Amino acid sequence: MPKKAKKKVAKKKTAKKKVAKRSSATRAKKAQPMNAFYAQSGGVTAVINASAAGVIETARKNKTKIGKVYAGRNGIIGALTEDLIDTSKESAGAIKALRHTPSGAFGSCRYKLKSLEDNRREYERLIEVFKAHNIGYFFYNGGGDSADTCLKVSQLSESMGYPIKAVHVPKTVDNDLPITDNCPGFGSVAKYIAVSTREASFDVASMAKTSTKVFIVEVMGRHAGWIAAAGGLASTDDTPIPTIILFPEVEFDQAKFLARVDQMVKKHGYCTVVVSEGVHWPDGRFLADTGLKDAFGHAQLGGAATVIAGMIQNELKLKNHWAVADYLQRAARHIASKTDVDMAYAMGKAAVQYALKGHNSVMPTVVRTSNKPFKWKVGMAPLNKVANVEKMMPTDFITPDGYGITKKCRTYLEPLIKGEDYPPYKNGMPQYVRLKNAAVPKKLKKFEL
Repeated sequence: MPKKAKKKVAKKKTAKKKVAKRSSATRAKKAQPMNAFYAQSGGVTAVINASAAGVIETARKNKTKIGKVYAGRNGIIGALTEDLIDTSKESAGAIKALRHTPSGAFGSCRYKLKSLEDNRREYERLIEVFKAHNIGYFFYNGGGDSADTCLKVSQLSESMGYPIKAVHVPKTVDNDLPITDNCPGFGSVAKYIAVSTREASFDVASMAKTSTKVFIVEVMGRHAGWIAAAGGLASTDDTPIPTIILFPEVEFDQAKFLARVDQMVKKHGYCTVVVSEGVHWPDGRFLADTGLKDAFGHAQLGGAATVIAGMIQNELKLKNHWAVADYLQRAARHIASKTDVDMAYAMGKAAVQYALKGHNSVMPTVVRTSNKPFKWKVGMAPLNKVANVEKMMPTDFITPDGYGITKKCRTYLEPLIKGEDYPPYKNGMPQYVRLKNAAVPKKLKKFEL
């Protein structure tokens, strides 16, 4: 064959190889799995990172279907400002350690997106960011307001022709999400309050003869008294403790309350009062209303314990001490409930599994199948039945006098605080992980909130 002919054949072969490589690269690009976005919202808990571990570890086991998991730095704000964290930069050991690390590893926020009609630009920005980073899965870990955001993202993505599988991961210490038996985060805070109430009561009992007669502890709970109810677990048949619980579901009657305190102190020598921050007067005013509003437009509360302490001091002349559990109750991973940790991880895992099965605009739930022995399984609820719905304490969970919990309530609560799941310790201190939180390079123009 002439040299010129040989060169032409060689060139054709080279060209074919280049075309084949380009076609192969194109096919690979088309086959590339979509990435996932995960974010934490609202007040954090002792086990919210366990849910994060559930999401990330499950996604890593499904690499052919989910590419990378990007986390929003400081919640949904991270998505709006394109401040994304590449969790693939974290080792398997670091992600595993999230299971025993409290607080929000990626940062959380109190930022509620307005309605689609009032602020469509924010939702369109979310879709713009998701498109730029090939995100097809949205996992939002939070409470009722977060469920609402997740629902709206799902609705908008469909209308904009960029479908996203949006799944809400339940989390709230308040235990006020509907449908699910309980919310991850609640079991651990309930355990902390039950244990702390018992321990502080032992202290007061030992000093009551010549000193403090009443101990008051203020717990979280704006409208629902689930956490306050946990204080009732401090008293049992074998360890009775004179306890008074003030629930948001029960209107506060000052004269009746003071009479009960006086009665208990005269009978037992002391008593402990567990007061929810959301306790209110008959006209609806909170005992602890500061007059300020938080980012969600809710009344900013704080100080119910001091109001109660003042009443007892002024009207009954009884020496008392008060404490506000505040962040301590929701950050106490060292005393977390194993049941709660297991449930939190399971919710994160199930969220990914549901998304991969094609489910959209849903939330995994805890379904109680048995009380004795306690058994549960994972269920699923549609977000339009969850968003912006609060679950209050049932009437039959509160004693007729309004100051205690019933046997039915105790049966519900006790399994949720059972089991210990201690973090590793070193030199007497728990060892918690701090992630690298490497930033994902930005592709879009700056967005002002």
